[in-house]
Amino acid sequence: MIGLVYRIYENRLLRSVKKGNIPEHIAIIMDGNRRFARKKGLKPYQGHFFGSKKAEEVLEWCWELGVRMLTLYAFSTENFNRSEAEKRNIFSLLERELMRILKDKRTYEREMRVKIVGRKDMLPRNLLKTVEEVEKITSKHRRHFLNIAVAYGGRQEIMDAVRAILRKVEEGRISPDEIDKKMVEEHLYGDGKYSKVDLIIRTGGEQRLSNFLPWQAANSIAYFCDVYWPEFRKIDLLRAIRSWQFRRSQEVV
Repeated sequence: MIGLVYRIYENRLLRSVKKGNIPEHIAIIMDGNRRFARKKGLKPYQGHFFGSKKAEEVLEWCWELGVRMLTLYAFSTENFNRSEAEKRNIFSLLERELMRILKDKRTYEREMRVKIVGRKDMLPRNLLKTVEEVEKITSKHRRHFLNIAVAYGGRQEIMDAVRAILRKVEEGRISPDEIDKKMVEEHLYGDGKYSKVDLIIRTGGEQRLSNFLPWQAANSIAYFCDVYWPEFRKIDLLRAIRSWQFRRSQEVV
């Protein structure tokens, strides 16, 4: 009975959301994997396995709804302080997921471009090799975009962009007067392809953005929900989009 009520509510919510505009770019802070694992009596790092499965599911929901770009916050620069066992587990899961995406026919049917945004030089060699392979093979895809933030820090991204621009100034390739918003965005990790975020979702109950996409999120709407990431449901995504639609309509007024 509960399952039937849930499906009826989900379908009603889906119809309502589809009547409005859909965000072009959604970014998600996937928080709560370790707390979910502890709740289930598992080792904290084991929660990342369930988190990776949820990411696969949410990706499918987004493409079905017509979201063109999704950015997932998988691993921050601060996360390098975690135990070696947890880091190995996360990097192994990420490598496995990237290989799955590479072999999945939907990647090509949907023309999904995959890009890792972050300090790639900090990644293990075997993972970096997989990253380079996936990015190269999907580089010409233009219908859907999946960005995975790994070894990512928002302030670090801006500093790296500034350094890259300054090097070009020193080399005489550009003048200081040419530096503008567009140039900065072209030097961010996403090469200007993810410069604007419409909606940021954070799971796990925290109400902060944790150094995630500070440049891109300047005018975005944030939605916080209490559920741990592995327990994130389609109705949670739909509620977030509905909230974005409502707040966006209020801004227009």
